[in-house]
Amino acid sequence: MRLAAALPAALAAALLATGTPPAAAVQRAAPATGHACSPRVSADRWSDALDKRTVDGTYVGNLSALARDTDGDLLALSDRSALVTLDGRTREPLRAVPLADEHGAPLDSEGLVVEGGGDRLIASEAEPSVRRYDRAGHLRGRLPVPEALRVAPAGRATANQTFEGLTASPGGRRLTAAMEAALAGDGTDAQGRPLLRFQTWERRPHGGYALGRQYAYPVEEGMTVPELTALDDGRLLVLERAFTPQGNIVRLYLADPRHATATQDTDRLTAAVRPAHKTLLADLTHCPSLGAPARQPQLNPLLDNIEGMTVLDRRAGRLHLLLVSDDNQNPKQITRLYDMTVRER
Repeated sequence: MRLAAALPAALAAALLATGTPPAAAVQRAAPATGHACSPRVSADRWSDALDKRTVDGTYVGNLSALARDTDGDLLALSDRSALVTLDGRTREPLRAVPLADEHGAPLDSEGLVVEGGGDRLIASEAEPSVRRYDRAGHLRGRLPVPEALRVAPAGRATANQTFEGLTASPGGRRLTAAMEAALAGDGTDAQGRPLLRFQTWERRPHGGYALGRQYAYPVEEGMTVPELTALDDGRLLVLERAFTPQGNIVRLYLADPRHATATQDTDRLTAAVRPAHKTLLADLTHCPSLGAPARQPQLNPLLDNIEGMTVLDRRAGRLHLLLVSDDNQNPKQITRLYDMTVRER
């Protein structure tokens, strides 16, 4: 989703209560206590090397999702209907593959999963949809989507606020898509937080996916969910973000849906529903800036419109995350990569 409008001043205040670098510019630093965003999260380095680049005539920006490909390279999904391959070591753009729907029309592509065989699952927030493509970008099919999650009048979702994040459990047996905002008619939890619906699919033994459990996630007032990443034990890393006149607010949560109420047959979500339990891992506005520049007002110059996230490595209880910001093809915004470390416990 392209965040262009600022929040109302009162809402922004409530949330707050709680020069162009060269293409190759990169700030690198080993993880250290001085790089801590919180006791469990550190900002290790950033890079603007992808900013305002092109490859195969495709703009390398508008990036909304990241994933590791089966050959070790990285995939970066543009919400302007393109999938860019980055070198897994240097992160230089190598090639771009255009994406289209069944009628040849572009997607509002926001979520990305790479299957074990190399096919790509792409979530679009236009309908919404999840489609499967081969490596060459040829469409191979699509997954079922509950009627209520469709954009009104077909369903109860708001345009441009549907499937923003997509993730697969390790081994690929379960997919989870996050609605970016609440459905019309859905309410709040006991703390007054809007309840979003997260939809799952289960992989069938011989291929394909069947609709699985749905549950609620409590998002902070004024925030939306742009991305999520599944962990080995069934929990999720969830990004929440908002844009205020003072700049971007981005928070990282650990969510546990294992005891959440199944909501696929619940017409309206209320405080009676048990949502996924979540724990704040870090407010990224509190990260060290690491000397990063900003081209517009920011609470922390390190931040921009962060939309994509993936786990690159896991060792000794520490996750190596890679995040990316969506520059909206705007000269005042930056396509920036962020390497971060998260302590699982």
